[in-house]
Amino acid sequence: MADISLLTMFDEVRSATLNALSGVDEQTARWHPPKLSNSILWHAGHVYSVVEWITMQSLGKTPESPEGWFAMFGWDSHPAEVPPEKWPPLETVVQLLQSQHVRLRSLLSALTESQLSEPSAEWPERTVREMILHAFQDEASHKGEVWLLRKLQNAAR
Repeated sequence: MADISLLTMFDEVRSATLNALSGVDEQTARWHPPKLSNSILWHAGHVYSVVEWITMQSLGKTPESPEGWFAMFGWDSHPAEVPPEKWPPLETVVQLLQSQHVRLRSLLSALTESQLSEPSAEWPERTVREMILHAFQDEASHKGEVWLLRKLQNAAR
């Protein structure tokens, strides 16, 4: 039987992330404060990458992602070093976040209590459930960063 709390958390966090990205234009998505390099676009791509890699690798599966995205958006990425023309459009990232939600929700719905309680294939000191929850918590944090960047931009206008 599916872990309803896990699915509810994923639905709540992803809905909030997509809401935070709603109405953001491309210029706004690429802006970052002086001396910082993480834009709204980077946070959106980071959310996709972290949730994808942690969930899939914890289950011993291969992450689904456009080529080069983990280097651009992963936890060891360096957004200041990415040439502007290499960034995908925000619309592409949002579409992938939406389709990822459907795909991973289906995957998570099929996991048993036993599967969720097993050691993570990539991080065996933690369970699959713990790692997936960690990914959702990371997404929630980055959603907050998106809101903050939007507030900073609005204050500067």
